[in-house]
Order: sequence, then structure tokens, then C-alpha cells
Amino acid sequence: LVSVPACCSARYSLALLACLGFFLLYALRVNLSVALVDMVEPNTSLAKNVSSNVCPEHSSTINVPRNTTGVKYSWDADTQGWILGSFFYGYILTQIPGGYLASKIGGKQLLGFGILGTSVFTLLTPLAANLGVGYLIAVRALEGLGEGVTFPAMHSMWSSWAPPLERSKLLSISYAGAQLGTVVSLPLSGLICYYMNWIYVFYIFGALGVLWWFFWMFFVSDTPETHRNISHAEREYILSSLKDQLSTQKSVPWRAMLESLPLWAIVVAHFSYNWTFYTLLTLLPTYMKEILRFDAQENGFLSALPYFGCWLCIILSGQIADYLREKQNFSTVCVRKCFTLIGMVGPAVFLVAAGFTGCNYALAVAFVTISTTLGGFCTSGYSINHLDIAPSYAGILLGITNSFATIPGMVGPVIAKNLTHNNTVGEWQMVFYIAASINLFGAIFFALFASGEVQDWAVSGYHLQRN
Repeated sequence: LVSVPACCSARYSLALLACLGFFLLYALRVNLSVALVDMVEPNTSLAKNVSSNVCPEHSSTINVPRNTTGVKYSWDADTQGWILGSFFYGYILTQIPGGYLASKIGGKQLLGFGILGTSVFTLLTPLAANLGVGYLIAVRALEGLGEGVTFPAMHSMWSSWAPPLERSKLLSISYAGAQLGTVVSLPLSGLICYYMNWIYVFYIFGALGVLWWFFWMFFVSDTPETHRNISHAEREYILSSLKDQLSTQKSVPWRAMLESLPLWAIVVAHFSYNWTFYTLLTLLPTYMKEILRFDAQENGFLSALPYFGCWLCIILSGQIADYLREKQNFSTVCVRKCFTLIGMVGPAVFLVAAGFTGCNYALAVAFVTISTTLGGFCTSGYSINHLDIAPSYAGILLGITNSFATIPGMVGPVIAKNLTHNNTVGEWQMVFYIAASINLFGAIFFALFASGEVQDWAVSGYHLQRN
């Protein structure tokens, strides 16, 4: 197979547009974590415990007249936990249907409308908050419904678009947008809250999402065969590289799929990784404010740092993974296992270390940053393993693993909020311990049971041999 250059190719254009889509998706998901700090009346969080004043204040804030026109609500800590978790209640419902629908109607429409829907509900967030906390929770859950179909839809599209030896590269480019969205929207949301008003956080990102949708609908197509501007050489290259990998079977082999140990290896790894990821994603701003005593403006930039590291790591590890498979003849399963181990054991070690830095906030930020950065290796590890074991059903498989992996988003922050009622360093160490041990378990399980080969049940002839 002669590979077709990446520059200006249809598959890399798809990766870049997808990258922008996931950028906005995560910006729409994360902005509430930052805005919430500003939406709540300061005295309703919790009576400050003496021990949270272990660390000295160290805000060298330039005194800018801070905008205080935003409406404030009196929501207690538990209510805030519910508001932050509500997104995932919608998100978990559409994972498997999303994967199934994408395999039937194609990923383009599904991904496009998923992000459009999320953007529209984001625009409605300030109105919902005004109407009452129930409305806000409902709108967030609806945003989750919209976002739930996006990853399975994208995986489904890549099963037709990504040549096996370019998988790590193409998928890491498109999904790295999620990290970049976190990187940009955390500090940007902080600045918007600071200089304007928290409602604009929702208006600005929501509007950008709607704009992206027009580009996506116009430039993207579900398969190389239906693409308007793809070169003949590239179409042939993609189709010939995938010809033995896809199933023509119309029915989904559910039973064989659910009995497949390599699939459960991905489920466990995905669940474990997300536990740490979501706990940090939703609570890092709180940790920095209550324990490390950063003010919101510094907070946004420092909360974003770990995700910037992760973004770099995802892009680089995607290149390295494909290089090892193509040029060094490493087996796919070896690359997936090694990258998953680095991406889960590394974060566990540094996360626990972060709990023991005392008030050395530079060290604490460094450790959390290294922890999240190393997690980037997982994208070329378990995260795209779905496409290795069953390209035809990758969207459905991702729907299954992501359903399990959404549970930490619902449970993790609620447990963490309950464990840290007094905001002591000891309580936070407990949160980090739990996350780290779950991570270690997931890494070991994946290393034992993962596979890099297309499974028998995922290829066309499978049913014939059995019957």
C-alpha cells in the first residue's frame, strides 16, 4: 500500500474539524465548573473550617475592578454537587444508542446534531438558572444527552476513515481537541467571569458551537466513497487498507461482544481512567481555591495547565504509537498495553504525591500537571483499542465502554464532595488515594486481558462458521 500524504488530505481535514468539534464540546462541558464559583453566594459554600486555613493566602492579584453584576444563587455544597453531576445523567443514556445509531445512519449527522444540541442548551443555561435549580439540572442533563452520542459517532466514522497504521495519529488529533477545549475554556471562562459576567461564558461558547455546525455539515462526509473532494488515490488507499477489517454483517453480534474479555479489559481501563479524570475535572478549581488558596483568576490558568500537558502528550504519543507499530514492528497489543500502563500508573503515583506536598503549591500544581499529562498516553492505549478489536462495531463498543466510564462522572464528584466537607488536606488525600487505587487496578486488568487483533465475532465470516 502506498500511503497518501497527510497534507490537505480528506482524512486529516476530518481529524482537524473533529478536533475543533471536541474542543467546543469540552468547552461547553467545563465552563460550568468555573462559572459555578461565581454563580454561588460566597457564604453558602460552607462555614470555613479552621484547618482549611493551613495554607497562607498568596494572591498577588492586580486590583482590577471586578465585575459583580452577575446574579448570585444560594446553593449549598450538595446542590452544587448535583448540578455538576447532572450532565452525566443525560450523557450515560445516549452512549450505546449513539453507537448503534451511528452504525446505522452514519456518524456525521449524529455528531453534528449532538454538538448543535449541546450548544443550544448552553445558550439556555442562564435562563434555566434563573428559573430555578431544577431547570438548570434538566438543561445540563439535556446537554449530556447531546454530547453522549458524539464519541461513539466519531469512533464509528473513523472505522471507515482511518487506515489501521494511521489510527493512533488520526484519532489522537481528533480527540485531543477535548483536552485543548479544557485548556482554553478554564482560564477563558475565568476571565469572562472576572471582566464581564458569568452569563457570557454560556453565550460565547454556545454561539461558537452553532457556528462550527455549519462548517461540519458542509465539509464532512460519512465515508471516503461519499466525499466530494477526496482524491482518487486517497480513497483507494483508505478502502484497500480496511478491506479485511470490516464486517458486512447487518446484525450486531451482541452476545459474542458482551462475552469478549478484550472488550471488558477496555471497560475496566476506561472506567478507572475516567474516575481520576472526572474527579479532577470537576473539583480541581475547588481544590485550588480551598486548599492551595489561589484566587479565581490565577485558578483558571493553573487549572488549565494539566490539560495542556495532556493535550501535548496525546498528540505526541499518537505519533510515537504508530511509529512503533509501523517502523519498529511492535505488535499492536504491546503498544496498547505499554501506553495504557504508562498512562494509568504514572498518574496514580503523582496524584498521591500531590496530596503530600503540604502548602508547597508550586509542587502540588507540578504533580497534578504531571499526573494529568501522563494520562494522555491512554488515548493511544485502551482508548482506541475498540478499533483494533472490532472496527465495524467500534462505535457500539465505545458506547458500551463509555457508559461504564460515565459512572465515575456521576459518582466521583459526589463522593469527593462528601469526603471533603471540612476541606482539610487529609480529606483531599483520601480523594486522591481512592482515585489512584482505582487507576492501578484498571491498568493491571488491561495489561492482563487486552488484545490487539480483530476479534472473530467482528469479521464477516464469523456467523457462517458457527452455524
